[in-house]
Amino acid sequence: MIARIPLLLAVAAATPAADGLAGLFSSPFGQMLPLVAIMVLFYVMILMPQQRRQKQHQAKVGGVKRGDTVVMSSGVKGKVVRVEETEVGVEIAQNVTVKVVKSMIADVISRGEPAAANDSKS
Repeated sequence: MIARIPLLLAVAAATPAADGLAGLFSSPFGQMLPLVAIMVLFYVMILMPQQRRQKQHQAKVGGVKRGDTVVMSSGVKGKVVRVEETEVGVEIAQNVTVKVVKSMIADVISRGEPAAANDSKS
């Protein structure tokens, strides 16, 4: 009886299934189904979160106001002294003001947020 089990498994594996998933994947529509599933997964896992982050960034940069502390894409921090339509005047040192394109602002830190503590050990 034990010898019959592998023989039955081999016969069952060799016979093609006429219906079910094998029939679905043999049709042209069924062959495209995995590709469509991968594209949907790509959109949900990569594109949707990226669009959400982009909208949040645009809202932050659009709401920048005088007195805010900003971090530019180069890593330079500064205080906003002038806001124009497409540019912002940022004071990066005392009496040193630079014009920065709004899209190059990486982060906006509002006036009310406390600055991070310096963890230097002496």
